[in-house]
Amino acid sequence: MLFNSLEYFFFLPVVVLLYYLIPFRYRWGLLLIASYVFYSYWKVEYLVLILFSTAVDYYAGYKIGTESQPQQRKVYLYLSLFVNLGLLFLFKYYNFFAAEFLKFSGNSEYSKDFIHQLILPVGISFYTFQTMSYTIDIYKGKQKHERHLGIFALYVVFFPQLVAGPIERAGHLLKQFRLKTKITFSNFHFGFLRILWGLFKKVVIADRLSFIVNEVFNNIEQYNGLHYLIATVLFAFQIYCDFSGYSDIAIGSARLLGIRLMENFKRPYLAASISEFWHRWHISLSTWFRDYLYIPLGGSRVVKWRWYYNLFITFLISGLWHGANWTFIIWGALHGAFLMVENIIPRRTREFYNSFTPKFVQVSIVFFLVLLSWVFFRSNNIHDVFYMSSNFLADNWNMSVNVRGQILYIGQPLWRFTGSISLIGILIVVDLLIERGLISEPDFVRFNLVKRWLVYLSLIFSILFLGVFELNEFIYFQF
Repeated sequence: MLFNSLEYFFFLPVVVLLYYLIPFRYRWGLLLIASYVFYSYWKVEYLVLILFSTAVDYYAGYKIGTESQPQQRKVYLYLSLFVNLGLLFLFKYYNFFAAEFLKFSGNSEYSKDFIHQLILPVGISFYTFQTMSYTIDIYKGKQKHERHLGIFALYVVFFPQLVAGPIERAGHLLKQFRLKTKITFSNFHFGFLRILWGLFKKVVIADRLSFIVNEVFNNIEQYNGLHYLIATVLFAFQIYCDFSGYSDIAIGSARLLGIRLMENFKRPYLAASISEFWHRWHISLSTWFRDYLYIPLGGSRVVKWRWYYNLFITFLISGLWHGANWTFIIWGALHGAFLMVENIIPRRTREFYNSFTPKFVQVSIVFFLVLLSWVFFRSNNIHDVFYMSSNFLADNWNMSVNVRGQILYIGQPLWRFTGSISLIGILIVVDLLIERGLISEPDFVRFNLVKRWLVYLSLIFSILFLGVFELNEFIYFQF
């Protein structure tokens, strides 16, 4: 069930209404059933996998929390890690590594066994990471094991954040399922606003930009360097609006139920360094890799060469997490390299740069580096990256009338396209206002009725008149 579908906007109000009508002791059960219904909407078969994962991690967490022998606790931790990483490898990476091995061995025939008929289950990269963090935190003594199987199952499958995060920690989410939340106007106002804002970013900006981005990246031979540049810039806003839009709808949906999910984005394109970018982009994943990979490897409290190694390996694996394709691996490697260079530069040089370089210039440089990495992320394969690179400056940057018409008008009237492009400006202005502390959640809640509904109606009419209503999945669903 997609967040941008009519089904979801019938489903959510029904769940919220029943949630506040039924007695408190039954609420977890309602949310659990609703979450399984939500997830099974894609394929009922997916439920088998997530139920299996839930059972294994509940059992492993229980044993880790109750066993007194360190060796036994480690065995059950390894059980959890083996099952979750095994599921990821089986469904997400087996075909990739098998194909690469066969290529390397000189065997061009790729056998078609049953494994190739399996489809990547929706959300598997997210809920496996969420459950692994649970068992690891119990092992480290940071989290008590959850005795209530139903509450734990809800932690795994809670529908607002199940498919594409935020990747929540047990210490933050589990306790909220036991809180006796009441209906508050602030929760409803904020939740409704975040859902509308997320939907606006998804269907008005991201899906509208996808027409051009897909046209160029799927037909690179027909375009030149200028089109590659335009498409890459538009993709930067497409993926930001698509993914942060999903997070907004997830956060807003949970807030209607009185549950607070962590913020996943904090205006990443206003970052003045690559390290700052990763404190603002997909925060739940970057902090997961920090806590469960980078720090266990030694973090920065090691000799310099080892520190750089830890950085690079963390981002290389982060790229692989996004997908079984060399484009994602190189994307991760690029960000690892950017961070290595950033830390190799002497501290005094960095201080001089930060003091005398205008913030706008710093932000522009970071945005350029991020754009460079997005070329790899969006390209269908490495061959396309090489083709675009070799033709980027070689071709005459002439946007002919015919090509301009082809790229701008594909699948959409001109007025809708230009309207969506202009609304990127509103997105940037809102991000700047929030960044400077000029608007915030409490400010909106304090608005009078007229002001609030003016905001609501502006978003609703923008969605209705400029939105794309073909059901386009969120980009991160494929991960």
